[in-house]
Parts: sequence; C-alpha cells; structure tokens
Amino acid sequence: MTDLMTERRGVPVLVCDEAGPPIAGTQDALDLIGAAFSGAQVVAVPAARFGDDFFTLRTGLAGEIMQKFVNYRIRLVVVGDLSARTAGSTALRDLVAESNRGDQVWFVADLDELDARLAR
Repeated sequence: MTDLMTERRGVPVLVCDEAGPPIAGTQDALDLIGAAFSGAQVVAVPAARFGDDFFTLRTGLAGEIMQKFVNYRIRLVVVGDLSARTAGSTALRDLVAESNRGDQVWFVADLDELDARLAR
C-alpha cells in the first residue's frame, strides 16, 4: 500500500503507509504536510514510521514535528500501540494524554479509534 487520500467520517485523511520512509526530522514532516495540501485535513502516520528520537522527548523532535503540523493547521494522528513506550516514560505518557485532550495531535491505537474520534 502507498499513502492513500481517503475520507473517514466525512473528513479528508491522508493515511500513510507503514512501509513508507521514516519520519526522522522536520523536513520529513514538511514533506507529509506538502502531500496533505492535496486536500487532507488529517495526516494519519503509523507509529512505526517514527524513530526512537521522536519518542524520546528530551531530543525535542516530537515537539518540532508536532509544531509544524499545528502551524500548518493540519491534524497529525500517530497510529499504533504505544503502550510499551508509554510504560517506560512518564513524560511520553503525559504528552499522549495531553495531546489527546486537544484537537491538533492525537495518538490512537488504530484507524477504528481515529474514526471514533472524528465522529465526535
């Protein structure tokens, strides 16, 4: 599968392929944002595309990438089971919880959870 522009719950979503290139820096995030300009309001990225630096918050990479999406007003959704990562990091667990209270960046287990959030 390649990245796919689709509509989920009436919202245009760019669903990224898990086998796509890693998102290792802000330029990779900007490339996704550029792809989203074809009409997506949401970019759903498998957690597997993010490296350890994204989930190690002291690197600042997660904040930089998330801020790019916020600046361009495109929602970022990280899709995948993060339970092992959040179990080992209070800071990451807090970031996930705080992000999921907002409207710009979400962390969801799967696309069904994304659909449920979009339906609200």
